[in-house]
Amino acid sequence: MLGPVFYREATVAPKRLKTYLARAIYLLALFVLLATGYLVLAGTRTLTSASDLARFGSSMFGLLAPLQLIVLASLAAVGAASNVAQEKDRRTLLLLLMTRLSGVEIVIGKCAASLLGPLSLSAVAIPLFLLLPLLGGVSIDQVVGVYAITVSGVILAAAVGTVVGLWREKTFQAIATTVLILVSYVVVAEIATLRLTADGAARIVAWINPISAMSAALSPFGGTVGVLAVAAGHTLATALVAAAVLGWGILRVRAWNPSREVRYQAPEPETGSDLREQLLADERDATGELSPVTVAQWRARSPRRVWDNPVLWREVCTWAYGRKVILVRLAFVALFAVAAAVVVSSVRSGEALQRFDSSERTIPVTTLPVAAIGVISLVLINALAVNSLTGERDGLALDLLLVTDIRPAEFIFGKLLGVLYVGKEMILLPLGLVIYLGYSGVMTTENTVFAILGATQLYLFVSMLGIHSGLNYIVGKTATLVSLGTVFFLCVGVAILMVIMVSFRGAFELQLAPFLAMILGGGAALFAALGWRNPSSAIFAASFLLPLITFYAITQFLLQRDQLFVVLTVLAGYGFTTAAMLVPALSEFDVSLDRDRGGAGGEGS
Repeated sequence: MLGPVFYREATVAPKRLKTYLARAIYLLALFVLLATGYLVLAGTRTLTSASDLARFGSSMFGLLAPLQLIVLASLAAVGAASNVAQEKDRRTLLLLLMTRLSGVEIVIGKCAASLLGPLSLSAVAIPLFLLLPLLGGVSIDQVVGVYAITVSGVILAAAVGTVVGLWREKTFQAIATTVLILVSYVVVAEIATLRLTADGAARIVAWINPISAMSAALSPFGGTVGVLAVAAGHTLATALVAAAVLGWGILRVRAWNPSREVRYQAPEPETGSDLREQLLADERDATGELSPVTVAQWRARSPRRVWDNPVLWREVCTWAYGRKVILVRLAFVALFAVAAAVVVSSVRSGEALQRFDSSERTIPVTTLPVAAIGVISLVLINALAVNSLTGERDGLALDLLLVTDIRPAEFIFGKLLGVLYVGKEMILLPLGLVIYLGYSGVMTTENTVFAILGATQLYLFVSMLGIHSGLNYIVGKTATLVSLGTVFFLCVGVAILMVIMVSFRGAFELQLAPFLAMILGGGAALFAALGWRNPSSAIFAASFLLPLITFYAITQFLLQRDQLFVVLTVLAGYGFTTAAMLVPALSEFDVSLDRDRGGAGGEGS
């Protein structure tokens, strides 16, 4: 029913070892989070009553359910977009369009194939979520409602990623546009939920809003209509939006592809001046004399001067990532405008100037919009960096570059500086927002300088991380997922661990064992992602230090003290990791080549 595209993926996926490894690692990570919370709670108090277990089960359910939605939706969106974009980069999508496959079979088949991984991961986690009602504080209806919201959100994310991948012609454009569309969808739904006051309209928008639906499902009563009613309304509304997105993609798939960049233009018909030029050229060949009129009428464009570093020249002076990258910039500017409006409104109302009080609020009011736009910019810069390498490989241009006389320093620094230049709006706008906070008096001058230095180091780190992943992973989809997964773990995974440690307060010596288990486990996973192909002692040390450094930085920020030590730690830790990835790339320049094309797979150049 879904066509041969889905049937092939469904047949091949069970034969891959990574399919079972991903399921085992995902379930193990959720179980470790649950066990960590239990060990921390058991170490801080004696579990003598059923209410203690019920409170623990409700707390962990409220932590694991949104985390699963974010992880699986991100995996489905990025996986679907990169999968389709890889087909376009390798020109295999054109072969599919030349067959008898209909638009329904291509679009629905690619979307369903990208859902195999996320939906299988959610199915694996069902027994773990069903254990929480046994502890108390969580009902079966809540688990069913949360899973309905999660599955519908994953389907919508995969639909958007598939259609945007078919629409855009470059991998970075597809991934960045998908991320921005999904974030804008949540932001618009949240703003509409807060602005509407009519009961009927507010209820409809709340059903569309995944944040409101998840909050209602996490509540034991689910608001005034019940958990299952909220979940059913949200699932139906999200399914209709996903169907509309897929329907638009089915109607436009053959109009979008092939894109104008790969269409061959028919030669222009000869005019009278063209015939005259041809006659003059024939006369020149016969007489041996060069006609000045012929030279003056040549249509050849004068050559463009290339810089000493041709890689950097291509990144800066050409449309290396497609002309439609302007749309990505405009979408990011629109999201930045929303965050800036929230910040400016808080500053003008005086709410942002209030002193921090840990008894009244957890973090300052301007932190959330600034942190949100900062994380989005880090994700986009990282996606741009990793696709600067995978695009070259998928387009068969990397092999040609490796046999030229371009030096490793020219290639690496050309890509690194080119990524920073192309994504300059995504870097300068968040930094400008920080400068505004310093100028308005919300932040001191010292803290403003510290924030700018730390953010600059993070941008350099995610750029080098993307280039490192692109050099070491053959498949573009794998490189993208590993690179973005690393950023996600450092930004969100460590924050989740911090929430667990803060939620169950107690003596640190009682929390040390589960804390080290989480940090060491995350460090091992980070080392496996960064150093599986070219392990080194520097990457090994950085993999285990980065989670500790990130945890310390977030904790000290929430405590509002030792800002100098925080920025020095971030600069030292992330700077060392950036150097650990940069130095081997410059000295060894070991690039993973495609074994399937018959070359010397895995040999460096």
